[in-house]
Amino acid sequence: MKIALVVTGTLVGLFILFQIYTSMASKKTETQAYKVIKVEKEFEIRFYPSTTIAMITSSAKTYKELGSSGFTKLAKYIFGGNNENKQIAMTSPVHMDIGDSISTMAFVMPSNFNKDNLPKPNNSDIVIETSKPEYVAVITFGGFANTTSINKHKAILENALIEKGLTFYGNFRFLGYNPPFQIFGRRNEVIVALYSDKFN
Repeated sequence: MKIALVVTGTLVGLFILFQIYTSMASKKTETQAYKVIKVEKEFEIRFYPSTTIAMITSSAKTYKELGSSGFTKLAKYIFGGNNENKQIAMTSPVHMDIGDSISTMAFVMPSNFNKDNLPKPNNSDIVIETSKPEYVAVITFGGFANTTSINKHKAILENALIEKGLTFYGNFRFLGYNPPFQIFGRRNEVIVALYSDKFN
């Protein structure tokens, strides 16, 4: 009985240490640059400059479908699945645009890379693009994301924008900041593009 308790206690301790390490490591991960323009009660407005992304297009219609297929392809690319067998550092967040017929997932490339110096993906499904600069509205939430929680916060954000008289366009997109095995301190966001004429 004592041995079982010691083993259990040791495993729990190792699990907690692993979660602390994971949380600290994710805080050191390079995060896509943005500027906060305005903070509202339920959301904030940000400006994102253009950046280089690796992206896949998919027929997936749910968060789970897109996440399971897209993440594997993109992870293989940055872990050496390219013409230079080069390791590329993971950044945050992962971008997901889940549409009714076409969806995309993208990894933001580290800031020292651009379209000219990135290695070519071995997988032809992956394209390297430069995103357009944009103003977006953002709502943040914790825990493990799923289609239900994403749709819930999409609705909250949409209603808040309508109340403020802010015009948005395009799909509501999901940003995920944490590795799947991190339990504590998770950060998720739903964003949507805003017309820039109100902020210039």
